[in-house]
Amino acid sequence: MTSDLAMRTVSLRRRVTLTTAAVLAVVLILVSLVVHGLFAVAVNRSQNAVLADRVQLAQELSKQNTSPTELLARIDARSVRTRLVLADGRSFGSLNTQREDQSAVKTKHVMLTGQGELDHAKLTLQLDTKLLAGAQSKLVGVLVGATAAALLAIVIGLPFGIRRALAPLDTMTLLARDIARGRRGQRLSPARTDTELGRTATAFDEMLDALEGAEARANASEEQLRTFVADAAHELRTPISGIRAIAQAIVQQPLDADPETRQQMQLLLVREAQRAGRLIDDLVELARIDAGLQLRPTPTDLYDLTEAQLNRMRLLRPGIEFDLVGEQVIAAVDPERINQVLLNLLENACQAIQGDGAVTVLIRSTDGLAELIVRDTGPGVPPGERERIFDRLVRLDQAREHRADGSGLGLAVARGIVKAHGGELICTDPPTGQHGAVFVLRLKIA
Repeated sequence: MTSDLAMRTVSLRRRVTLTTAAVLAVVLILVSLVVHGLFAVAVNRSQNAVLADRVQLAQELSKQNTSPTELLARIDARSVRTRLVLADGRSFGSLNTQREDQSAVKTKHVMLTGQGELDHAKLTLQLDTKLLAGAQSKLVGVLVGATAAALLAIVIGLPFGIRRALAPLDTMTLLARDIARGRRGQRLSPARTDTELGRTATAFDEMLDALEGAEARANASEEQLRTFVADAAHELRTPISGIRAIAQAIVQQPLDADPETRQQMQLLLVREAQRAGRLIDDLVELARIDAGLQLRPTPTDLYDLTEAQLNRMRLLRPGIEFDLVGEQVIAAVDPERINQVLLNLLENACQAIQGDGAVTVLIRSTDGLAELIVRDTGPGVPPGERERIFDRLVRLDQAREHRADGSGLGLAVARGIVKAHGGELICTDPPTGQHGAVFVLRLKIA
């Protein structure tokens, strides 16, 4: 049972556009407020500086015994209006202290200390702020317009930039759809793998490699299994057909038939049954190897183990010479399973020899490994076939000529047992100037 993830699929372009526009709007508004505030501070400082400068000038003129009219002429200007009230009550200046709009002016009062008429005179200065206030209003309008124009440009132009930036995602989407339609083998192959999209594309390609590799392995395994089952059925059909034919012939024989003929037919029946039994045993053994062999490793002397097998083979194959060369090597193996491997290698060597011949077994230790080498004087194995003979249900043509009872599973079973021990079994070149097959079994020394 699978559970679907409720993935939200809001448009990425719309989301990025709205988010970017919102962030930039906040930033522009904050920048506008900061600029407006800084401008207001600058204006206030400028106004205060103008008034302070005028006050300082009036103080200097009062100490120089300047007349009230001259003082006002020096101080009064377009944006600054003044009113001077002397100690005796007389007043001078164009300043109207009764004007109604006092919000557009900045007023400053100062008491003069000087000589003559200006001593203890009261000076009032009034700065007209309409001009700067108008400039500030224009600045606010400019900021608002610039902010609105910038946001509009962002909202209009950002989708095009985002579409270009997200184009690799569209490429991934198209590739995924092509693969879903059966067009395999295509890859994104990003130019750079150190960016976010580059890493995503690389991971996408790796996923496709893994999926297609797994699919190819599954197809190959399925094809191998189909071939193996077909070959196994073919191999089993031959002895079973023989058993059926011989059994029918025995049943149909008259009671007064020749006893010698009946005995020969019974021997043939036993031989075909044994052949089918060996094939079934090998198939069961391969199934156990695939499932994982249960080994019982114990320190075993490979020399003694091989010598026992060779003594047995001397009795079964008196026409073949068996030699054992080497040293005693102890390996941690399952002796029963290694015996099975040895028996298979020796049987193969004997069946490969046509007539008289010799089989030599060399045991030695090298580089922390125990090596058991089986060499015969048969026709040998062609270099191109030395790996294929370990496949299941494989027999060379020359073997089929004089080994009709072989199943083609013995070497596959032997290699599977050796691999379960953590070793290896290979077929290699014979020594220079010699012929025959050479099998090398390597195991870990105890």
